[in-house]
Amino acid sequence: MTKHHSISCLIVDDEAIAREIIATHVSNINNIHIVASCSNAIEAFNYISNHKVDLVFLDINMPEISGISFAKSINSNIKVIFTTAYRDYAVEGFELKAVDYLLKPISLERLQKALQTYFEIYGEKESVLNNLNENSDFIFVRSDRKMIKIDFETIIYIESYSDYLKIHLNTSTIPNKSTTVITRETISSIEAKLPKSLFLRIHRSYIIAISAITSFTNEHITIQNNALPISRTYKKEVLRFLEKF
Repeated sequence: MTKHHSISCLIVDDEAIAREIIATHVSNINNIHIVASCSNAIEAFNYISNHKVDLVFLDINMPEISGISFAKSINSNIKVIFTTAYRDYAVEGFELKAVDYLLKPISLERLQKALQTYFEIYGEKESVLNNLNENSDFIFVRSDRKMIKIDFETIIYIESYSDYLKIHLNTSTIPNKSTTVITRETISSIEAKLPKSLFLRIHRSYIIAISAITSFTNEHITIQNNALPISRTYKKEVLRFLEKF
């Protein structure tokens, strides 16, 4: 794999939780380095004046100086990905030649697409999806209008219902938490975010956690008394994998 130079990123948002979510997402991707996180445009401008920055995740709605005004004031060599809770600003954002425009709450998948656009435009051709940090032990998914952190070790299996997923969790060690999380995402997109060393696709509608397997036959895998079917499409690969045990 070709080694690319690290991209220096700055996060500018007046909401601490928004900065934290972006930083967490970016930490899952190699070759992207957060150099600073600023709560307002003045603080960000001071940083840019003294440090090298390649890319800014920039909130539009900030007190005193808006993200739009800030974007107009910085060097055009510094690229911008706008973030906001308001869809109305998209047109003005693209008029400023922004790389992308992310609507909050921002999912990891959507942020990856924005960075892929950045790489394609500015010379980095390697897929962001292939750059996921294998050391990550969790993902964020959007559910009930917020981003929810899910540790890989708590997932027992994932079930697809066409346009949404039901993520089944083993929460015996986590009191007062739901045993399922529902999110609008395709099973293929979430499969790309899961480490192959921990999870196995057994059906177009099912991904299982390998450590959660109770028993299996040539037709089913049982997880906590749930017999999940192995489909014809995945059977050869799944049985080859299971034979290792």
